[in-house]
Amino acid sequence: MFVLTSTMSFPCERFSCDRISLTSTNHPFFIFTISLFINPSVAMATTAPNHLQPPNFRSVKSLSESSALISIPSTYTFTTDPSELLAFDPQHSIPIIDFSLLTSSNPHQRSKIIQELDQACQEWGFFMVINHGVTESLMKGMIDACRGFFDLTEEEKREFQGTDVLSPIRCGTSFNATVDQILFWRDYLKVFVHPQFYSPSKPAGFRALDFHSHKIPEDELCFDYICCHYSELCLEYTKTIRKVVGELLRGISNNLGLEEGYIDKAMNMDSGLQILTANLYPPCPQPEEAMGMPPHSDHGLLTLFIQNGVGGLQVQHKGKWFDVNPTPNSILVNTGDHLEVLSNGKYKSVLHRAVVNNKTTRMSLVVTSGPSLDTVVEPVPKLSHPPMYVGMTYKEYLQHQQRNKLDGKTCLDRVRIRTM
Repeated sequence: MFVLTSTMSFPCERFSCDRISLTSTNHPFFIFTISLFINPSVAMATTAPNHLQPPNFRSVKSLSESSALISIPSTYTFTTDPSELLAFDPQHSIPIIDFSLLTSSNPHQRSKIIQELDQACQEWGFFMVINHGVTESLMKGMIDACRGFFDLTEEEKREFQGTDVLSPIRCGTSFNATVDQILFWRDYLKVFVHPQFYSPSKPAGFRALDFHSHKIPEDELCFDYICCHYSELCLEYTKTIRKVVGELLRGISNNLGLEEGYIDKAMNMDSGLQILTANLYPPCPQPEEAMGMPPHSDHGLLTLFIQNGVGGLQVQHKGKWFDVNPTPNSILVNTGDHLEVLSNGKYKSVLHRAVVNNKTTRMSLVVTSGPSLDTVVEPVPKLSHPPMYVGMTYKEYLQHQQRNKLDGKTCLDRVRIRTM
């Protein structure tokens, strides 16, 4: 009989050596030594030819652009039930809200579109807004400007990594790479734009300019101009989006049987938190094995987003996944967790996800609109018979969601009152 008495390892130029010593229990002076010479890089090559593993690459963009990329690293392999991979074309069933009718002076037209808004929030939690007043050039300019940020070097972007989920400017990869067991095929830039407006200082020209003394010429929105006037574009874009959100919330208040300005006042929207998030989904060599973003719902009241014309967004409706093919120049809107809480469950936040492709880069630009950070969000008393959720400050909810693994509506479950 032999027992393990010692091990010793030492590096060599071409090999690593592990020495294992076994001593006989019957003959204590007999030592049998086995030396194993293994080249770990060779062993890895025989089992996994792809050496591209984090943290060698700090972004999916640099990983995707590597000439050595053949297959995705195992840390990006997202396991999904095969039935969950199927997505359907909803054709024309995704609701469309004509914003011009919502602001119409014609009472009949406005009443009709408010009813359609109610139906969209209840049945889908997701809709497209047309005739919203945000110019096509402004939307395209924002997409191009954010592309310029992602084109910065890894060293330049590191300046904006941020140290906390409430850092006003923060970039990174996946969702929360410090806790994600599986990484997502996504890079992001998050910027707080209200109540205080922030802007990255890079690329060159991203520093804030005096918006009121500069007008953006429609015919000069070339890429160089965009990069040099990002703050102006972002300020104008997010201010316009806030106006759209304000009108939508007035219609939603109406549908909840409240005064039209109720949500605006109760949620302190004058000092509400507005976050601009740019998402980059580079080409993926194995798109069926990876996920841009997993199924999840959003914090806040409403989320508005646009994309660069490349599909990838999917929403869940009645247990099935549907591809979203937006009408050109429309703005996509989904209901958030805090609208579900506020409405005491009448309007459910919608599960959605981002899938990737192997041909071209997809970009989306997301604006999340929520209450002020210190506002306690709870069901409207008029609708709380009984209340289905407990109150929690927006700040506490946001911190919990952003610091943990993103998994469906698990964060919302924390404030949900369980009934027997």
